[in-house]
Amino acid sequence: MAPRSPSPSTARKPAFARRMTLMLIGVAVAFGGVFAVKAVMSRMTNEFFDNMPQPPVEVSTFEARAEHWSSTAEAVGTLVADNGTDVTTEAGGVVRQIAFESGQAVRQGDLLIQLNTANEEAQLKALDTAARLAVTQRDRWRELGEQKLVSRSEVDERIADAATTQAQADAQRALIAQKTIRAPFSGVLGIRKVNVGQYLNPGDPIVGLQALDPVHIDFTLPEQRMNQVAIGTPVRLDVDALPGRQFEAKVTAIEPSVDASTRNFKVRATLPNPDAVLRPGTFGRVGFELGQASDVVVVPQTAVSFNPYGNSVYVVVDAPKPAGDAKPVEGMPQATHVVKQRFVTTGPARGDLVGITQGLEPGEVVVTSGLLRLRNDAGVTINNKVQPDAQDAPKPENR
Repeated sequence: MAPRSPSPSTARKPAFARRMTLMLIGVAVAFGGVFAVKAVMSRMTNEFFDNMPQPPVEVSTFEARAEHWSSTAEAVGTLVADNGTDVTTEAGGVVRQIAFESGQAVRQGDLLIQLNTANEEAQLKALDTAARLAVTQRDRWRELGEQKLVSRSEVDERIADAATTQAQADAQRALIAQKTIRAPFSGVLGIRKVNVGQYLNPGDPIVGLQALDPVHIDFTLPEQRMNQVAIGTPVRLDVDALPGRQFEAKVTAIEPSVDASTRNFKVRATLPNPDAVLRPGTFGRVGFELGQASDVVVVPQTAVSFNPYGNSVYVVVDAPKPAGDAKPVEGMPQATHVVKQRFVTTGPARGDLVGITQGLEPGEVVVTSGLLRLRNDAGVTINNKVQPDAQDAPKPENR
């Protein structure tokens, strides 16, 4: 019996499997090649950017210098009048006369307001009459007492009646005086707050009165300054309302206790104000010398990077010479210097300048602009055509 030949379906199965296997191998090789090419290109790109020369940063510089600074203290305060109050009345009544103009300068004792006193004056006449009668009776009963015609108790009673009646008249006279409101001290009046015919209750404000010469500046200092300020210490005063002018004052009073809530104590300085240009309530800046001078290295405040982990500056040094096989990149400016980041200890500030107590020597050059674009050993080029402000007493213009 002849052997049976394989069926067509059985012969096709191995051929189909080989084709599928070859196709999968081809796909895997193709994708592997794509990923390999991509990995090589990414590596070459990273190496290019890692080794790509950085263009130098254009910066401005400042040469640190040594200065002898006196320690100073600064504070803010408020101007206070030597005397200042809202004039008021002790007794109520209707305004009969206003004897001043708003903004007028007055002297102590000048009449300001006259309230209606017609009823009180009539009562005063009656009381004066009764007082005179009581005095006459007192004197008559004294004579009778000396003659032993009346008892001593009756004489004492008449004396008491005379004193009581006279006291009532004096009280009425004082009430009339209370309704005549006068300036309690010399100064400048504000804007009047009453009108003729208006009824005033006791305590109602009539007009503000301020004594403007001299004036005081009240300010506070931390408790650490308690032993650094004394009576008679000269004080400089700057007022925003009068830019460009500086006033001289002297400490006249120091609060003996420290505020427990703020740990500050209050200081008052006094200065003359003959032309009345300084007004109570004005904001003022106070500065004074502590008498403790020290040597500091001075740089602009823009040269210091103030950070929580420490303050630093960028010191400019000459750029190192390129290696023998290094070639400059065509079209790219070459760095003339490099910067070194250095941590420093800052001291007192004065205007646009700040003192460096440690970490910097006089004569070293620091960067004053473009700090945010710098890193340690970064290349820079210097352009000092435009410099940041660096004054110890800047006076900016109002624009």
